[in-house]
Amino acid sequence: MNALPPLTVVHEDAHLLVLDKPAGLLCVPGRGADKQDCLSARAQARWPDALIVHRLDMATSGLVLMARGAAMQRALSRAFEARTVDKRYEAIVDGVLPECDGWSMIDAPIAADWPRRPLRIIDAQGQPSRTRWRVLRALPDRHASHLQLEPLTGRTHQLRVHLASIGHPILGDALYGSDAVQARAPRLLLHATALTFVHPASGHSMRFDSAAQFGAVQPGALPCN
Repeated sequence: MNALPPLTVVHEDAHLLVLDKPAGLLCVPGRGADKQDCLSARAQARWPDALIVHRLDMATSGLVLMARGAAMQRALSRAFEARTVDKRYEAIVDGVLPECDGWSMIDAPIAADWPRRPLRIIDAQGQPSRTRWRVLRALPDRHASHLQLEPLTGRTHQLRVHLASIGHPILGDALYGSDAVQARAPRLLLHATALTFVHPASGHSMRFDSAAQFGAVQPGALPCN
């Protein structure tokens, strides 16, 4: 068992669960005996009918929605496919971005980088991929920025690839950041902070929040003038 925090339950009812996944925990089992500890296994030990609906990267922390039973899994999967589930993230990225009230858009198709799997790349022939982002606060003393993110599509590594593509990789990113960017944080500073959806059984609008706990950010090198 990994030395990770115990399972954090944000919401539980007869139809679904909302769990707060720690960074470093897989959502589903991986290959090999050392990768069997995961969010789904921990959930099923407590709720045998718990089923995965969507995933977060192992390095990403935050809110994960799980279904209880196959019928609810199908209903929630349809909601994700119809893009009626609103997901928000926060990240600390390299570089100082100006603070403003509005949102910006990254509209760049993503494809698998087959020679370097599991990496992804921006590719004109890839799947359409769109991310909204805005600056919550600049961190000039750390040469970093705290962003809010809203993925409008659900591609693998979408937020990580998109932010790296505009020159602001997420601190601690071991896949898409330089060695210097990786060294500035002990983990990937990306957290799923909010989930909003209509409960398929009750029809009620549901919103859940989880505050990002990123801790200290190491100073970065200032750009040369």
